[in-house]
Amino acid sequence: MNAYKHAEISVKRRKGEIEDYYMIHDFMDCTKELCSDNRHRILHNLWGIKRVVIPVFGHSIMNSLGKVVNVKDLCEQDHVLPDYRERFIPTLHDFVMAIEDDKHDQERFNHFFNCYKEDQELCDLLLSPLANTGCLKSLLITHNSWFINEIVPKIIKRQPEIKDFDITPSDLFKRMKFETWMDNGHAYPPSANQLQNQNQLT
Repeated sequence: MNAYKHAEISVKRRKGEIEDYYMIHDFMDCTKELCSDNRHRILHNLWGIKRVVIPVFGHSIMNSLGKVVNVKDLCEQDHVLPDYRERFIPTLHDFVMAIEDDKHDQERFNHFFNCYKEDQELCDLLLSPLANTGCLKSLLITHNSWFINEIVPKIIKRQPEIKDFDITPSDLFKRMKFETWMDNGHAYPPSANQLQNQNQLT
């Protein structure tokens, strides 16, 4: 589903105009530039909404009718749930569990992180996937050239860096398996297994 279709859902639910919502939905899918299949949806979870989307757009926006719209609700109800057939909202951990392990991660992440360790605000953001999931490999999501040069400047107003990066988004997606649940909700992710079992009993 493209950003325009998501914006149409927002208009139907919240009134206003397509333009009121298009930028947020387009931003949610900016990761399509990194990966052409549905593995790209690494912002389609509460971590992505709380740590990335809301810091960029704010907790609420005002539509063209003067109505205040909650950004978290907009992202969850008009974007993530429709992408997964209204069945579930995956967690960041669901995506991370699809990433293959690599014994060199500790060394690579330490080297990357050391470039920013004096900047506490940036460090908190870079380490947030690890805090959220407890998995070292989750740092592939923030420890790469895309996150530093595309996302960080929008959130905490740091300047992009013109240099060769040791870790790129392709490193993330080369190691991420395509799981069935990623295919528009045709299966349930690990975090929603209990929900699946409950649905089967009813």
